[in-house]
Amino acid sequence: MKKAMLKTSLGVAVALASSQLFAAGFALNEQSVSGMGTGFAGRSSSAEDASTVYGNPAGMSRLKREQVTVGGAAVIAKTDISGRGSNYGGETDGDMVPTVGVPMGYYVKPIDDHWSVGFGVYVPFGLITDYGGDDAARYWGKKSKVEVVTFQPTVSYAFNDKVSIGFGPTINRIKGELGSNLSSQAFAGPGSRDGEVKIKGDDTAVGYNIGVLVQATDRTRLGLTYHSMVDYKLEGNTRVSYPLPIGLSGKFDASLKIKTPESVDFSITHELDDNWTLYAGSTWTRWSRLENITVENEAPAGYPLKTITEEQNWHDTWAHAIGAAYKVNKEWTLRAGFSVDQSPTNNHDRSPRIPTGDRKAVSFGAGWSPNDDMTIDVAYSYLWEEDTKVNNRPDSLQEGALKGSYQAKYENSAHGIGASLTYRF
Repeated sequence: MKKAMLKTSLGVAVALASSQLFAAGFALNEQSVSGMGTGFAGRSSSAEDASTVYGNPAGMSRLKREQVTVGGAAVIAKTDISGRGSNYGGETDGDMVPTVGVPMGYYVKPIDDHWSVGFGVYVPFGLITDYGGDDAARYWGKKSKVEVVTFQPTVSYAFNDKVSIGFGPTINRIKGELGSNLSSQAFAGPGSRDGEVKIKGDDTAVGYNIGVLVQATDRTRLGLTYHSMVDYKLEGNTRVSYPLPIGLSGKFDASLKIKTPESVDFSITHELDDNWTLYAGSTWTRWSRLENITVENEAPAGYPLKTITEEQNWHDTWAHAIGAAYKVNKEWTLRAGFSVDQSPTNNHDRSPRIPTGDRKAVSFGAGWSPNDDMTIDVAYSYLWEEDTKVNNRPDSLQEGALKGSYQAKYENSAHGIGASLTYRF
């Protein structure tokens, strides 16, 4: 029975993955609305506003006035699901991702010609998916809700007008909830009530961001940012309910270890002339850290769900972006960008929780500065993925009885809109 349950009740961190987000795996890109307008092509080299606390902490040295940037983005996802679905029946309407909001806020204060300090609050990872109790995917992933909120105090130092560095420790709070159904059809016949598994957990862990910014020429800047790995141990509980008396029902303390991956972002910002600015950048992410998910439940010896493991076997990814900004006049700046992003999943282990493929996105944005003290930025992105297939088959007859099989084709896309306000004191 233990083997039969290995893939029925996943760990909290499996809920971290979603194809509807604007970065590979379970990462979010929406930490800057000005950067969103250029497809994040100049993330580590542009330093347009206080959101550089995340993009490149060294960029704070370019901000000569005390300022605050606050804003948010909304992700509106769409998924078309087709194919066989589950042998236990159910809908495949694809309506499993509600509209989600991604908030952000930053503050930067120059101290003197060399030192600046800042602070940021943002969401680097997170998702909500809910297939519902009648969906064909409910046995392989019914509901997922995860959020990571990061607090980052930051300092930067400018050696001269050419080179600066920045550093900020990150305090990261993760919360997760997961639900999956268990079928009782094989034991009680068609129409029998499903069982259910719910897992909750949370943790706080520390990481860091570090960056370098180089003014290579009068019109060209180079930026390099490293976001560290963060090592979590989620503590929570696993609750199992099952309509048949086979010793599965119960509530147990649970723990899960997971590492969110480190990434390296390099970008170039080049001011072509007084009106045009060009951006290009690449990001490498070490997703290969996610080999498997293992939940340890403090259950009695011999309990079939004492240890739950699901293989992931993700691989490292690259994302690339290009963008441009055109300064229409003193008040208005228009932006556009295009990006490509690899998926870390593989064809063998892909599940309905992570039905993601390689993706492309186009972005547009604008900045309006009615005076020297205030800028309002808006942005829009449209993302589409290559079609992907999920083919989940049970590893044993027992697992097949509880979960059945699931086969589907996913066509994923998403709209993103964002707005932010920067005020300079």
